[in-house]
Amino acid sequence: MADDMAPAGKRNPPWTRDELVLALDMYVRHGGKPLPPTHPEVRELSGWLAALAQGGGSATFRNANGVAMKLMNFRALDPAYVSSGGVGLSQTGRGDKAVWAEFAGRAQALAVEAGSIRSRSAPEAPGEPLIDYPAGLSAPEGKAEFRTHLVRERNATLVAKRKQMALAANGRLACEACDFDFAERYGERGLGFIEAHHVKPVHAMQAGEVTKVEDLALLCANCHRMVHSAKPWLTLAALSEIVRGKLKGVNDGTQAVV
Repeated sequence: MADDMAPAGKRNPPWTRDELVLALDMYVRHGGKPLPPTHPEVRELSGWLAALAQGGGSATFRNANGVAMKLMNFRALDPAYVSSGGVGLSQTGRGDKAVWAEFAGRAQALAVEAGSIRSRSAPEAPGEPLIDYPAGLSAPEGKAEFRTHLVRERNATLVAKRKQMALAANGRLACEACDFDFAERYGERGLGFIEAHHVKPVHAMQAGEVTKVEDLALLCANCHRMVHSAKPWLTLAALSEIVRGKLKGVNDGTQAVV
């Protein structure tokens, strides 16, 4: 089946692994529910893939109908759907099966890989939003340094690699200070999400110094804000000590939960 419904003789090329990962990520985030071609996310992914092809296809290249049909292909591979008596579209390809097998039961890894694909394929595309720190940090003397810090923290490819390291080591993405896990708290919506913090202050870096993946710490939004809430910024060790102290106080009854 020409899943993009291209005219005869102009059949679109097979879906690449990267394209399939992005489609499967959408399928998983929506719990395997069918999405119509008119769905905003389907249309967004269709437009993104077409732009990525840089005119390599016709107007039918990965159009909204094709993306919606690809999601239906995944249904045929989904044990949860098949076991309930569902069938889905039967003409799944080898690529569909390979990507499904690669990420079966690994929704977090899938979400991180999808983010990595977007970042390296379209560097200018928005990734995780910049953190909206308190207005007090926008004082004139700190603007250049503060902006540089945010730009460094928004290197999406580096962030994706750091997340992949955490998943390989721990099997989850949790705040390194308080252990908050977005996926555990928010379910599918939190898959693959956590913020990255540059542990070495920008003012201590030399011009042209290269940021390494080990220079990033994974923090929840609250802990990340606390690091930057006032100068001097907290080190990860200092932040962790504060969190441990508060948790100990709550557990032994010397501090109230507010």
